[in-house]
Formats: sequence, structure tokens, C-alpha cells
Amino acid sequence: MINHISNSDAKVSFSAKKLAFCAMSMALAFVLSNIKVFKFPTGGSITLLSMLVACLPGFWFGPVVGIITGVAYGLLNLIVDPYILFPAQVIVDYILAFGALGLSGFFKNAKHGLIKGYIVAVLGRYVFAVISGWIFFGEWAWDGWNPFAYSLAYNAIYIFAEAAITIVILLLPPVKQVMNKLKDMANE
Repeated sequence: MINHISNSDAKVSFSAKKLAFCAMSMALAFVLSNIKVFKFPTGGSITLLSMLVACLPGFWFGPVVGIITGVAYGLLNLIVDPYILFPAQVIVDYILAFGALGLSGFFKNAKHGLIKGYIVAVLGRYVFAVISGWIFFGEWAWDGWNPFAYSLAYNAIYIFAEAAITIVILLLPPVKQVMNKLKDMANE
């Protein structure tokens, strides 16, 4: 095993299998992020379950691995399709927002952990999208809207629409079975 992170409280190791599961999740999330159900003209889109797939490493392996994978996924998005206005915006949009998808790992062992973790991860991503929209994209606020209210509404539309679709899909019994089987395979 390769030890990447260790301190007196926790030790996280990446086996070849764990790296493979994280890499496959990142790759599939990236492909799905390019399948746009709906794309908004000033940024943001509803994709085909890309946030769910990006949350899986956290659900499988815990929050540290999930956050690291989320940050790597964000950096991949930055490299392939950058949209940079300010250096600080890169940190908020690509590192923090995508890293937040790893928060799903805090529910790794909880009953209905994937749904709970997914909701928390999406809320984390939403928080950073709102901060970015408010600070860096506020000039595009709709007429009569202040930048913060605009960012709250605009980001809620596409992030929560995708989340609602995903949650409905996750509640389907065959999907639950597949997700549990994948988790078992990842942790064998």
C-alpha cells in the first residue's frame, strides 16, 4: 500500500484497487459531466448524474479519500475546461466546490448513507458555488437582484435539479442494489 496521508490521528492509504476505483469514478463523472441535460447560458448545467459518481469515492472509502478524489476531479475539470476570472475563483470553483463532493464519506457507514452523504456533498458544493457566484459573478445578477440573492437562486436551480433527479434514481430498488454491490466490491 502507498501511504499518502498520515498523522497521529488517522492514516489513509491508497491500494492499487482503491486508486483504480477512485480513478474510474473520476473518469466516469467527467464523461457524465459532459452529457448535459440542460446547460445554462451563464454557466452551470444539469448533467447525467455526474455529481453522484463523483461522490462515490467518499461513500466507498470515507471523507479523506472522497475529498482528495473530489479535488483531483476539480483539477481535471480546470485543466480540460477552465473558466478563470480571478485566481481565488479557481480555488473556490475547482478545489473547494469539487472537494466538497467528498463530504459524502462522513456517511459511509450510516443507514441510507449514500443518499445522506450525497445530500450533504451537494449542499457543500452549493455553498461554494454560491460564494463564487456572489463574489466573482455578481455582475451578471438579474435586474433588481443583489448578487447574493442571485447566486443563491441561480445555483440552486441547476444544482438542486440534478440532485432531485439523482435522489429519485437512488431510491429505485435495483439502483440501491447496484450501489451496495459496488461498495462491497470496492471494499473487498
